[in-house]
Amino acid sequence: MKPWSPDPSAAQHLPALRRRADAARAEGMLAIRTRSPRAVPRPGSEFQPGDRSPVNHCLLHLRQFLRYLGSAARHSKKMEHLPDVASFSTKLKNTLILYHNIEDDKWRVAKKTKDVTVWRKPSEEFNGYLYKAQGVVDDDVNTIIDHIRPGPFRLDWDRLMTSLDILKQFEENCCVMRYTTAGQLWDIISPREFVDFSYTVAYKEGLLSCGISLDWSEKRPEFVRGFNHPCGWFCVPLKDSPNQSVLTGYIQTDLRGMIPQSAVDTAMASTLTNFYGDLRKALQKA
Repeated sequence: MKPWSPDPSAAQHLPALRRRADAARAEGMLAIRTRSPRAVPRPGSEFQPGDRSPVNHCLLHLRQFLRYLGSAARHSKKMEHLPDVASFSTKLKNTLILYHNIEDDKWRVAKKTKDVTVWRKPSEEFNGYLYKAQGVVDDDVNTIIDHIRPGPFRLDWDRLMTSLDILKQFEENCCVMRYTTAGQLWDIISPREFVDFSYTVAYKEGLLSCGISLDWSEKRPEFVRGFNHPCGWFCVPLKDSPNQSVLTGYIQTDLRGMIPQSAVDTAMASTLTNFYGDLRKALQKA
């Protein structure tokens, strides 16, 4: 049998392999033990990491690079794997419609003002609450939803939102966005970051803008990553009043981190009533 010999053309790839392996090692993604260059290979061993012959040296970096690729692939799959948009959007929409059809006696009032009522019930998605908010807003459906969904208007009026970036645009009504929120309750709740799939679709005579958080591995250390379970806003014309709309929202946000549940409950109810007030002011200026 002809003995194996390395392909001379492989040498040209070694610098690139070495750079990638070194970068991976610097990022803490690899933990490979190597022997001293002067270590004597064990008899019968095919390959020793400490053997600095050209072939074994190349194999060492190749092995490191393959491990790097495997680790990077796992992270990439978690970070960038996006759902089938059509089926995911339909499931999300149907979930919100189910929330919208929950009987009134299942809800408990959490906060009530002159213009807005907020209810809540235990969430079936996590150990927290599903909130429902409803109020009449003086404007047409399209204008209201344009101010709520991801776009140029939201940052101008939403006092809680501090940044918003579109990470991926599928269609005009469907995208992945990353946004951050300000601290709340004198920073008892620190700033949060969310990565959400957002979808806007027709609903009866109006519109539904809904969303859900995605598992996105890229994180920024200055923010706690929160998670929005299925949430959304229904907006339909007020009967016999075309210049007014009924806006109904469903929110179930897991803020995560070490936060007292009482602080979360207080923040969520107040945030929703403030949301309506800020939106009304923005629409009056528009």
